[in-house]
Amino acid sequence: VGRATMVGGVPRQLNVLIDPDRLSAFGVGVGEVTAALRQENQDLPAGDIEQGREVQSIQVEGRVEDMADFLDIIVARRGGQPVRLGDVATIEDGEAEAFSLALLDGEQALAVDVVKTQGANTVGVATDIRAAVAELMDGELPDSVLIEVVRDNAKPVEDSYHGVQNMMVEGAALAVLIVFLFLNSWRSTVITGLTLPISVIGTMTVIFFLGFTLNIMTLLALSLAVGLLIDDAIVVRENIMRHLHMGKSHRDAALEGTNEIGLAVLATTLSIVAVFLPVAFMEGIIGRFFLQFGVTVSVAVLISLFVAFTLDPMMSSVWYDPAGEPDAKRGPLGRLIAQFGRFFDWLASGYRVVLRWSLRHRITTLAVAFGAFFGSFALVPFVGVEFAPAADNSEFQIDIETPPGSSLAYTAGKVRQIDRLLRSFPEIDGTYATVNSNSGEGQNSASIAVSMVGPAERVRTPTDMTAPVREALLRIPGIDMTIGAAGGLGGLEAPVQIK
Repeated sequence: VGRATMVGGVPRQLNVLIDPDRLSAFGVGVGEVTAALRQENQDLPAGDIEQGREVQSIQVEGRVEDMADFLDIIVARRGGQPVRLGDVATIEDGEAEAFSLALLDGEQALAVDVVKTQGANTVGVATDIRAAVAELMDGELPDSVLIEVVRDNAKPVEDSYHGVQNMMVEGAALAVLIVFLFLNSWRSTVITGLTLPISVIGTMTVIFFLGFTLNIMTLLALSLAVGLLIDDAIVVRENIMRHLHMGKSHRDAALEGTNEIGLAVLATTLSIVAVFLPVAFMEGIIGRFFLQFGVTVSVAVLISLFVAFTLDPMMSSVWYDPAGEPDAKRGPLGRLIAQFGRFFDWLASGYRVVLRWSLRHRITTLAVAFGAFFGSFALVPFVGVEFAPAADNSEFQIDIETPPGSSLAYTAGKVRQIDRLLRSFPEIDGTYATVNSNSGEGQNSASIAVSMVGPAERVRTPTDMTAPVREALLRIPGIDMTIGAAGGLGGLEAPVQIK
């Protein structure tokens, strides 16, 4: 944790209540009292100590620690006798004026904004804070005190992380299922499917030694590569099966089948590497994001190529597969999948008809191809341009400013008006507002984080909500507002920013 800032708290202060009559009786001025308090309640420098190459500064602790000790401070001398603060004033424990305010769903609260240090893991810091909050709630706080995590920037990261993980598992399962449908052999499916775990585990090993982490970019790379990892193994295994159907032995089919298409498979894999690896060397913000992405994809497909040229032919040569026989008998599931194979053969025969027509009418085919290519450029003006697609984190933010010089109470009143107005939208779940949360903003500045119900319970996204909310807030006078939803990289931002 780099910083923890309290918002809405009232700082403690000691109030010095001067008795004017006693002050006049001793002949002491208010200026002498304030000067004495300022001088006697401070730490003073006492020089330096030099030790070899180091210099250590020394300070004398002079600040008063106990409230009762303030009464012994000498504020003046009259007639050679000291006049102490306790002779002319009393002290009470009080509260300073509030300079910030926090509102949770329109009700006053005490907020603590926690900011992590640069380079710290967002999810790790959030997990530790949740554990600390749970420990406090278990018995260290009174029953009337409730601690609630209002905003958690780690939640979108965790949701994206788990979403990519699920997508990677689903992609791998679908890839294996499709292989089974086309090859109609569970042994062939196992041989080709082994490429996936071996390649993924091998890629994670390389990621570890390169100092990368399992983040959104590396997991996205693995989920994209799932469909590519099994390609080489499918091509090699399918060609081996073709040689088996010719009546060759498993060993000869593995050797000749792999040698026959080895160059094509190598060229395909290297072309993928040639596309993704340069992405890792891009400059600027894009390069920082896609460094791990490009390296992960390239490493994964290279490992899959190695597996396709070594493990797959080896297993094909020693593991007898009855499905490789020309007239192999199949069970009920095999016969059902064979129907899919016959459908695909029918589709291939239709494709041959289209191919023959294309070869006989080459000029027409080229004209259609070039027309589709150049015609697609006409669609460019209708396609929006943005750095990254908008993210739906079920949250948007409203920043307001009241006229300069506005008091904390006036700004808080405007925030409560906005909160009541937001309640009219069924998509709104709650609000968290802060006034003057940063000391440099001023008491006329406020920020409102608006949380929405889950995506399954609404139709409009946070970006869609900005326009109707902006139109509704125009009915509140005396405020300047900026409304923004989460951008493609997760940060809350306005759609257009001019600086």
